[in-house]
Amino acid sequence: MLTLAIIVLVILTGSAFCSGVETALLSISTIRVRQLAQSNIPSAIALLSIKEKISRPIATIVILNNIFNIVGSIVIGSVATNVLGNAWLGIFSAILTFLIIIFGEIVPKTVGERYAEPISLLAAVPVRGLTFLLKPLVWIVEKATQPFTKGKRRPTTNEAEIKLLANIGYQEGIIEDDEAEMIQRVFRLNDLTAADLMTPRTIVTYLSGALTLGECKREIIASQHTRIIVVGESIDQVLGFALKQKLLAAMVEGNNDQKIASLTRKVRFVPETIRADKLLKNFLEAREHLAVVVDEYGNVAGVVTLEDVLEVLTGEIVDETDRIIDLQETARKKRERMLQFRFFGNKSTKKKP
Repeated sequence: MLTLAIIVLVILTGSAFCSGVETALLSISTIRVRQLAQSNIPSAIALLSIKEKISRPIATIVILNNIFNIVGSIVIGSVATNVLGNAWLGIFSAILTFLIIIFGEIVPKTVGERYAEPISLLAAVPVRGLTFLLKPLVWIVEKATQPFTKGKRRPTTNEAEIKLLANIGYQEGIIEDDEAEMIQRVFRLNDLTAADLMTPRTIVTYLSGALTLGECKREIIASQHTRIIVVGESIDQVLGFALKQKLLAAMVEGNNDQKIASLTRKVRFVPETIRADKLLKNFLEAREHLAVVVDEYGNVAGVVTLEDVLEVLTGEIVDETDRIIDLQETARKKRERMLQFRFFGNKSTKKKP
């Protein structure tokens, strides 16, 4: 009887170990494992190697689990027949099946899911060693299941999941509300284009390069922009941009007869379709603050600045010199008024039949 009890205990322990470790390895996230591996702890490094190719360790655990269950059942059946006899064998098998379901499957899997991190770290090195020892059997299982498991590997995470984690982190008090909002805003950079951020041409401030400082004195002083577009005969002929500070300095020095064109700098042209994240990278690499946006025909569609892109992350940036806070909104309202005027104006000038 003692021999039978020891064999049952060994089988339940082995089955519970396999079930709990399998659940723990599948439950712990790859991102958390990579974070743990940065500490260079041997168990964490072993766990990372397991997660990167999870099929082999799982095959090892499944093989062990079946050895315990199948071989153990054969041994237990033989010993139980000798100890209990055929009359009690059926009842004993039912009790053993119940014990395996509860203590070999349900309980260890629940514990493995709840304490996935410590169990995974504790079992990582032994599992990797067992995988090496059972390599021939694992190779056979891997080849047999390859037609069903091959395919594109799922990414570790995605944009929607990161956004959701940011919201959950805020709700649970892990991160502040402004941090969660900033994370959400970062992903907007990939969704917006220069056309969404630019100041439309209808309200772009510009100066004619053929005019002198004296002739543009009033416009220069009244401008609320630090950088002013300089054009040729029309706004579609952009010569560059001029720094307001430099224009004012030239006027103070008495160079009122100097042409605006002589004080211009080169300006970068970007298409309407360029994404905001790419635009931000271009601004930072070129160490520039302004770009002219052109449409598919090469005509000027508007002007976009580094501040426009940063406002996607921070919200509206307003200083004491800003008289019009949102130029894009102002342009939209202006276009709506123009369309309304054209519609009602044409309607009112129609002759009555």
